[in-house]
Amino acid sequence: MEKQVDVAIIGAGSAGLSAAHLVRKKTDNYVLIDGGELGTTCARVGCMPSKVLIQIAEDFHRRNLLEREGIQNGDALSVDYAEAMEHVQDLRDAFVDMVFGSLEPMEEAGKLVESYARFISNDTLDVDGDIYKAGKVIIATGSTPIIPPDWKKFGDRIITTDDFFELETLPESIAVIGMGVIGLELGQSLSRLGVKVVGIDQQEIISDIKDPVINKVAIETIGKEMTMWLGQPAEITEGDNNKLKVSAGDNSTEVDMILLSIGRTPNLKSLALENTTLELNERGIPLFNPNTMQCGDSNIFIAGDVNGSRPILHEAGHEGKVAGVNATADKVTAYKQKTPVAITFSEPNICTCGLQFDELDEAATAIGEMRMGPVGRALIMGKNKGYIRIYADKKTGKLLGASICTSKGESLIHMLTWAIQNEQTVQDLLAMPFYHPVMEEAVQAALYDLYHKLEIVKDGPVELVAIR
Repeated sequence: MEKQVDVAIIGAGSAGLSAAHLVRKKTDNYVLIDGGELGTTCARVGCMPSKVLIQIAEDFHRRNLLEREGIQNGDALSVDYAEAMEHVQDLRDAFVDMVFGSLEPMEEAGKLVESYARFISNDTLDVDGDIYKAGKVIIATGSTPIIPPDWKKFGDRIITTDDFFELETLPESIAVIGMGVIGLELGQSLSRLGVKVVGIDQQEIISDIKDPVINKVAIETIGKEMTMWLGQPAEITEGDNNKLKVSAGDNSTEVDMILLSIGRTPNLKSLALENTTLELNERGIPLFNPNTMQCGDSNIFIAGDVNGSRPILHEAGHEGKVAGVNATADKVTAYKQKTPVAITFSEPNICTCGLQFDELDEAATAIGEMRMGPVGRALIMGKNKGYIRIYADKKTGKLLGASICTSKGESLIHMLTWAIQNEQTVQDLLAMPFYHPVMEEAVQAALYDLYHKLEIVKDGPVELVAIR
């Protein structure tokens, strides 16, 4: 039987749900199709459960500073791995339940189909034998962790984030291959909890940091807590007593388990895109307009991790909204992308916003810097390791981007991101109030350093604004 719908949304993750919430405001004749595990990558196996583990690790690690504050017997504290993981899973389940709550109205209305879809043509889908004829289609099928085929033979001793949060307890030793965002976050957390950790990456950078100064500071700081082997690819072989031997260059060790965090691949293979007219790039991803989410001039839109552009939840939500609006509109509209912002919740946080270092015009850019060492609030917290670098146009002072490695960076980077999106200048920010003592004073100091490097006429104190 063929069913006619105005919009078919394939995938009920963050992007698909954002699209669906807007689509259902314009039409009741839609369908949300998902054959995978419901609950979104973020809530089930991504940003939310990882932050629970990070918080546990941070709380336990804090014991190392208690004695200097006069608090005794901190070294008597211990972690019950099983109870810690149970707490992670309890909160994870709560986050997933929140997602299910947003799905319930669609499920009750018969709009949610828990099955897989494949294209027969641009406007026709086969969903487990049922045929859907759709005016518009939104692809929001997400992504899956990459496991090299040669490593699958090691079975459940090699895990990804899809498996990690199901562990009932933690191993005594683990190698984390891939020092990107999630690998670095989990690797440091496990090390803080007492697991023997080695982090490996074939690149000489961590967390995809493009600024060499910030990368150096981050490696030196986090490297004091966990072993990192950078610049050599990892090799895995069988070890003794059911352990795995992992090597990188001249380094090798045996571990109980390996956590792979080497990237994710878009979930596209089962969609039969060859039956559409879509033009694909070298990775097999449909070419699309990032301001409209439309694939060419077709009736198909693509949003979220599956398009390989900005695999972050808030970006997936934004893209889903753009796709949802345009899939129900008479005319496709281009919308501004939000200023890029990325946060690694290591300690210190590693954050970037706006243009990254390798995107800057060196001759036209000034860089303001501030070490966290002397920052009062950071000293009080015992978290004064790190560095801030802010980029601006040398002639106008217009803010371009920033790269920072500092505690509470998650808050500082938002302030800078909002300023960049609002096209503000160094001068504009220095005219704002900065309380004392706060971490934001480190940003203020970096802005002053940046201001004095600008090629502009400096008439009087920049923080004073005349009443006109």
